[in-house]
Amino acid sequence: MTAPFYVPPEQLIKDRAEFARKGIARGRPIVVIEYEHGVLMIGENPSGSLNKLGEIYDRIGFAGVGRFNEFETLRVAGIRYVDVKGYSYGRVDVTARGLANAYSQTLGQIFTHEVKPFEIEVMIAEIGDDPAGTRMFRIQFDGTLGAFDKWGAMGGGEEALAETLAEEYEAGAPLPTVLKTAAAALEAAVEHEIVADDWEAAVLDRTSGRRKFRRLTAQEIADLRSNGDGQ
Repeated sequence: MTAPFYVPPEQLIKDRAEFARKGIARGRPIVVIEYEHGVLMIGENPSGSLNKLGEIYDRIGFAGVGRFNEFETLRVAGIRYVDVKGYSYGRVDVTARGLANAYSQTLGQIFTHEVKPFEIEVMIAEIGDDPAGTRMFRIQFDGTLGAFDKWGAMGGGEEALAETLAEEYEAGAPLPTVLKTAAAALEAAVEHEIVADDWEAAVLDRTSGRRKFRRLTAQEIADLRSNGDGQ
């Protein structure tokens, strides 16, 4: 009987992490960033049928980068989780923190026990009635969970994005200014101009009705970028 091939646990975890990071680095970057009345999520997405940004609950939005089928599976599972939570207890009991913890546990289990880890990272954003109520979380491929303030970036060119946003971001700025800053940083990171139809953007806007999530059209994005200096 042939003895099973042995791989040290440390090497196995290292190889899985490297595999996942390579897959994520090939993904087009996404920025999640605060503005005056909420949170903007924006990135390059040439696909006309696949969304990288989505709504989870009334005040909670989702952004994913990496393999679409994998983060879409996570997004759908998140919707089911919050629906059950809200129905069983109450809408106020549904929070981004609770959802982020659930995602962290799921990705951690997959990374540790499955043959192939998910090649994804996701960010969750929740807005409150005022800026102090905003919560944003990033969950990595291995289940590592972290909170971030003001802005976050993930995907290819993440380091270049972070450097640009750290220099250019203005806290409390209106949507046109913040969108222009984020779009310019994304184009610098991918090193090409992103045409109007290849943008995907959405906002969680606290001035809206009960549902705070709203997608931005290509025309809205173009108009906001052109107005970024004047508001």
